[in-house]
Amino acid sequence: MVLNFTDHASNERTFLAWVRTAIAIMGFGIGIERLVTKNVAIWSEVLLLGAGAVVILLAYVRMRHLRGMILRSEMIDQEATPSETLLLLLVASLIALLGVFVFHIS
Repeated sequence: MVLNFTDHASNERTFLAWVRTAIAIMGFGIGIERLVTKNVAIWSEVLLLGAGAVVILLAYVRMRHLRGMILRSEMIDQEATPSETLLLLLVASLIALLGVFVFHIS
């Protein structure tokens, strides 16, 4: 049996939720643009995919960091960990992805 299985499972579900969100935003952006107009600017699609990749990369880094914290199974001072910083960067990159999405479809 895996030690702290519920914590690991919760961490992985959170990671997958971030990945699904990023993929959905990228897919909707490209799909809507293709439906609205036939003349699609390739740079805006690349920017949209790049922003989504940044969200997924930050989500992966955060998941690996939290996995290490779970494996140590010790009381860790939350003020001393970069978890909040990673989460802040992740939310900021998601907002940037949404901004690129709005710019892409307008």
